[in-house]
Amino acid sequence: MVPPMNIMLAGFDIILIASLLWLAWNILATDDIFKAVVLFISFSLLMALCWVRLHAPDVAMAEAAIGAGLTGPLFLAALRRMKRIHKSERRMDLEEKRPDQQQTAGPASGRFNPVLLMLILLLACLTGLLAVVSGILPVQTEGLGNLVADHLPRSGVTSPVTAVLLNFRGYDTLLEIMVLLVAVIGVWSLNPAPMPRQTMDTSPVQVSLVRLLAPVMTLVAFYLVWQGAARVGGAFQGGAVLGGAGVLLLVTNFTWLHAIPSRPLRLGLTLGPTVFLGIAVWCMISNGTLLAYPESSAGSLILVIETACALSIGISLTALFAGGRPNDSLSE
Repeated sequence: MVPPMNIMLAGFDIILIASLLWLAWNILATDDIFKAVVLFISFSLLMALCWVRLHAPDVAMAEAAIGAGLTGPLFLAALRRMKRIHKSERRMDLEEKRPDQQQTAGPASGRFNPVLLMLILLLACLTGLLAVVSGILPVQTEGLGNLVADHLPRSGVTSPVTAVLLNFRGYDTLLEIMVLLVAVIGVWSLNPAPMPRQTMDTSPVQVSLVRLLAPVMTLVAFYLVWQGAARVGGAFQGGAVLGGAGVLLLVTNFTWLHAIPSRPLRLGLTLGPTVFLGIAVWCMISNGTLLAYPESSAGSLILVIETACALSIGISLTALFAGGRPNDSLSE
């Protein structure tokens, strides 16, 4: 006899999967970019719920914070910028008396689209392949769980996820931090951040709410970093929440943001990679192996790395959302 709770959970999973497929299809099929962004944010939130159902709360927090909390506003900001460009182009067209080119025509409806057909075929093949593979693979595999559990007491932390990310597979995390830094350098090399010099007409409710939320989110971010050694959390989750606070400040456009010099931002961006790389080199010099922490100080070193990386991740995500380098120059 199947317990009623299991039947309810199975039904919930089916509804969740169907909702994800429906959202994914509508994101691809809609011609309205704003609607697609809203659906994408909804998709990320439901995807975070899927990770919770798969007993991966760390990934769920990262998906909700980055997928919905940061990528969604980034798309909305890009859409707003596109509309401004479109309006200026249309105004120029009117001035040149070319009304025939005011609007760009959308895709013709009812016309055969080979790209869409190819996409449907690829999705069908992928779905069939996943179904075949899920039928071939055994239901339960040992994986590396036992190996991680055996070495967990020597990792300096009690969370298996943190042990893998910061100790057993520290190389991967170090490279991910470096990739994020390179991404910010690439964005900063293109152009200055388009921050308006004039005060925007922001709602007083929004200003008050952001003033309340920003310090709370900062505290939550560093709490996530602190508890990452034993529970759900860590540098990426804390950095994502910190980046969310930065995005809220940018969207609200506080005037004091323009007075922040670029030097502390640059130091904050490089703090995480520098600390991580410095500890890695120190480990190689002391015991001959890169990122092989001494067992007695592994926990403290991991906490130092996570704190520095969380700060850098938060600043990096905020800088990516800003879309350019600070306006002041270090040469001044």
